[in-house]
Amino acid sequence: MAVDGTVRHDTSEDGDPISVAEAERLFAPLIAAPALVLAVSGGPDSMALMWLVARWRAALADGPRLVAVTVDHGLRPEAGREARMVKVIARQLGVAHRTLRWMDEKPATGLPEAARLARYRLLARAARQAGASHIVTAHTRDDQAETLLMRLLRGSGLVGLAAMTAVSEREGLLLARPLLDICKARLVATLRSVDVPFADDPTNRDQAFTRPRLRALMPALAAEGGDARTLATLAGRLGRANAAIELMVEGAEMYLALRKSGAGSAQPDHGQTFEPRAFVALPAEIRLRLLMRAINRVGTEGPVELGKAEALLDRLDRTLAGIADAGTSRSGRLRLTLAGALVSVTSEAIRITSAPPRRSRER
Repeated sequence: MAVDGTVRHDTSEDGDPISVAEAERLFAPLIAAPALVLAVSGGPDSMALMWLVARWRAALADGPRLVAVTVDHGLRPEAGREARMVKVIARQLGVAHRTLRWMDEKPATGLPEAARLARYRLLARAARQAGASHIVTAHTRDDQAETLLMRLLRGSGLVGLAAMTAVSEREGLLLARPLLDICKARLVATLRSVDVPFADDPTNRDQAFTRPRLRALMPALAAEGGDARTLATLAGRLGRANAAIELMVEGAEMYLALRKSGAGSAQPDHGQTFEPRAFVALPAEIRLRLLMRAINRVGTEGPVELGKAEALLDRLDRTLAGIADAGTSRSGRLRLTLAGALVSVTSEAIRITSAPPRRSRER
């Protein structure tokens, strides 16, 4: 997948190993990086990533330093042995290796998400220590299809349904997924062609978790035409649509900022103000994203949830239309807080500023 979200499928068979020429194309965008941290768990995808990147780097006269990082979540007794296997193969490939352990207390619920966040947090720490600009992961086309299905079932909006991108930003670093349009079967074939071992994580088949359950459904979906390639193509198309809408939001924000004869627009640090008549004339999706941008800029309680932002937009529209609503005064005013932001609506202005600190309850 290209950085712009365009899906560029390879023409190779799904069981063919990755060729030298293809590896050069996959990793070419990373050549100017000072160092790369490779996320290598020991499974087939990440082991293939490490082997392919190491072979690519060895053919360069000059290129990024490589550091493979294995995160041991402390959830399986086999994890330590797998980390040692990665270290041995990394040494054979001339790649530096570190094993990092998730030492925090494990939550009783939401364990996969907590483990994922811990993994990225540890990888980011290792990347900063290594002077790396990128964290490189081995997400594949199969992962992309599963991510799309998971977000679809959770009712995600267009941003979520665009799934993963080839490059994104995380904790001040770039997260690169160069294998996002490569199927898992080709990575397994690559390892087998060069006799590189890999681990088999049984949690990938544990039906107690959502992703393995969806993975088990993939053959039935493929029989109906919904294979990983089709689903990944859909994610790419949704990504293009999302990028187009974001460009429209940028234009709408500049347009509203120029209407200084009305409410005008304050600097982000002091909140944002929209002129109501110009705001309501915009399409609903544009209005929603403008609200979310403004709230996230000044809010103090993390990113606003999509559903709550949609409910806010509905109340805002009702208020501006003069429809009585709970929390709206007779004069047509609306004032509420969301995600640490204060949203005030009158017929003259829509203002979004930081909410005052919550008062602590007296005991």
